[in-house]
Amino acid sequence: MEPSILYVIIGAVALAAGLLAGKFVFAPQAQKQVAEAEAQAQNILKEAELRAETVKKEKQLEAKERFVQLKAEHDREILDRNRKISDTENKIKQKEISINQQATALEKQVKDNDAIKEHLNRQIEVVNQKRTELEKHQEEHIRRLEKIAGLSAEDARNQLIESLKAEAQTRALALQADIIEDAKQKANKEARKIVIQTIQRTAAEQTIENTVTVFNLETDEIKGQIIGREGRNIRAIEAATGVDLIVDDTPEAIVLSSFDPLRREIARLSLQRLVSDGRIHPARIEEVVEKTRRQLEEQVMEIGERTVIEMGIHGLHKELVRIVGKMRFRSSYGQNLLMHSRETANLCGIMAAELGMNPKLAKRAGLLHDIGKVPDEETELSHALLGAKLAEKYGENPAVVNAIGAHHDEMEMLYVISPIIQACDAISGARPGARREIMQQYIQRIKDLENLALTYSGVEKAYAIQAGRELRVIVEAEKVSDGDSDKLSFEIAQKIQTEMTYPGQIKVTVIREKRAVNVAR
Repeated sequence: MEPSILYVIIGAVALAAGLLAGKFVFAPQAQKQVAEAEAQAQNILKEAELRAETVKKEKQLEAKERFVQLKAEHDREILDRNRKISDTENKIKQKEISINQQATALEKQVKDNDAIKEHLNRQIEVVNQKRTELEKHQEEHIRRLEKIAGLSAEDARNQLIESLKAEAQTRALALQADIIEDAKQKANKEARKIVIQTIQRTAAEQTIENTVTVFNLETDEIKGQIIGREGRNIRAIEAATGVDLIVDDTPEAIVLSSFDPLRREIARLSLQRLVSDGRIHPARIEEVVEKTRRQLEEQVMEIGERTVIEMGIHGLHKELVRIVGKMRFRSSYGQNLLMHSRETANLCGIMAAELGMNPKLAKRAGLLHDIGKVPDEETELSHALLGAKLAEKYGENPAVVNAIGAHHDEMEMLYVISPIIQACDAISGARPGARREIMQQYIQRIKDLENLALTYSGVEKAYAIQAGRELRVIVEAEKVSDGDSDKLSFEIAQKIQTEMTYPGQIKVTVIREKRAVNVAR
């Protein structure tokens, strides 16, 4: 029974008892209230008893349900345990049966082994007896042979070994010679095949021996502007660019003559700008030539970058990229140096791939093998050694450095790609139409002529023009006086006459100019 109901019942009973035992005289109204209270108390008691009975039944039902649930869970656990015990008993029985079967088989096998062992023992005894008899017969035969041959068994064995050894050496030498000869034939055949396939897969252009550039004009009137009053403009152009301008009767054209393609290109672009601008005078000429020279240097860098991208070469130092672009304006025996280097690089890559080597490394070395031919400063080193020095300076692979320095046998070949570079360089230069010796000799004579003048103190620039028939020397006005100019011209002419071999005669012109420039602001 709940505590609240009990408290209500107890309160009601106490109130009723107090009223019944009261010592006061109640009024009729009070008696009526007492009667109502008693009736209310009776009702409350009945309700409390009913609620208590209901709660009791509910608790009994809950207890029965909980008991049934616990009993069911207990029964399930008992069943699971019994099932597991039964499974374990079955497995144990099966293992016992299997063990019994194995034991029976082992017992049988042991019995069989004993029988086999006994049989083998008997056979071994028979074999031992036969071996003993055979050894006796063999000894008897050996004694008979020694008696017949007059040699002991040891001597006969040694003689047989020596004869077999000599025969084997003879056959081995003959076989070795055959193998070496066959290997040489196959190697030569394979080498020819690789070289021929490499050359066939590389398209090459014919070299053109060219030392002039034709500059086309819209009208012949422009020729007079280019020449200028008393030839001042044309002399200024020749002095600034080092290119000989030939103005003849050829309609609407001026010929630019120089052994150096870079100078011809600077002169051509400068003339093109001057003609387009219309302002042609010495000061403007020098300004335009200098601006063109700077722009051409940028173009050289672009040519180098485009070349290395097309060849698939990465990580090349910027200075080497510039040198590669500069090769575009250099000829080697009449063969364009950049085209020769690209051709050599392609040949190297193909040949290295055919031989199972690194084609990218070989192509890199092939492209850079002639970088020593376009130095920024003159040096006494050969182009191969200078190229190796430049490659090493700018962090190239040691194999590439060695290949560049050794492609003319000026260094020892330390890597396998070095002879490949040498062979591909020879293939590119020796193919029909690749080079002309006359052109290279002419260019070298022109360069020697200019370098000879540059050895004198006070000489700023030197240009060989008129196909090497005239040498124009520009001197610094602060270091060389007018009197010294005559002396310098005579000394250079005497030195050329003494040290150089040349056809005809060479005119030496020393140019000294004093300029005073101020700016008004």
